[in-house]
Amino acid sequence: QVQLVESGGGEAQPGGSLRLSCAASGFTFGLYGMSWARQAPGKELEWVAGIHAENGDTFYMDSVKGRFTISRDNAKNMLYLSMNNLEPEDTSRYYCTKMRIWRSSWPPHLYDYDYRGQGTQVTVSS
Repeated sequence: QVQLVESGGGEAQPGGSLRLSCAASGFTFGLYGMSWARQAPGKELEWVAGIHAENGDTFYMDSVKGRFTISRDNAKNMLYLSMNNLEPEDTSRYYCTKMRIWRSSWPPHLYDYDYRGQGTQVTVSS
């Protein structure tokens, strides 16, 4: 079965950095676009960043452009999100998501994904 296991979350100060990882299994990782999404309590899901299965095309939400970098290693079935210059507004639970539909635009539609992990909490505060 499909499994997505996130790690790397934690606490950081404003201006700090964190790197999230997602270990994927149960499907042919290299055939699917992948994304990071986040959701804070009481708020809607936000699509943070996405990466194409093979050509490496990436998309980002406006507020993280220039600060976050999504990457993948298809040989290791791993997805990453490097987060720099963190802001308190980045505080949220971050989810690794497998995209069943890949669009050449951002953000995706809510149900363009079919699986997501349990998430990892990122808290940015001084």
